[in-house]
Amino acid sequence: MNNSREEEQKETSSSTDPQVLCTHVELINDVTPSSQGCEECLKIGDEWVNLRICLICGKVGCCDNSKNKHATRHYHETGHPIIQSFQPGETWRWCYVDEIMLSEE
Repeated sequence: MNNSREEEQKETSSSTDPQVLCTHVELINDVTPSSQGCEECLKIGDEWVNLRICLICGKVGCCDNSKNKHATRHYHETGHPIIQSFQPGETWRWCYVDEIMLSEE
């Protein structure tokens, strides 16, 4: 009888919810986008594929399918771990450090 209760408690406590697994969600801020396009690509007159926004500071950068990969470069330069898609209709989030997809809260 005790074994099944212990197993039940383990299952409850070992959640696979990405929000629980990510240790960086508390860093998310209510941000204002730095621009309506990739800030760095706009400066150099380059193009991008899709956009991402840093949920720590609001910097908008291009995705990893873009040749410049400014969103990931921003993470490496600043350590800001969480981005969100900046594409219309997309609300997914990604934590670079924990390498997991997060749902929008």
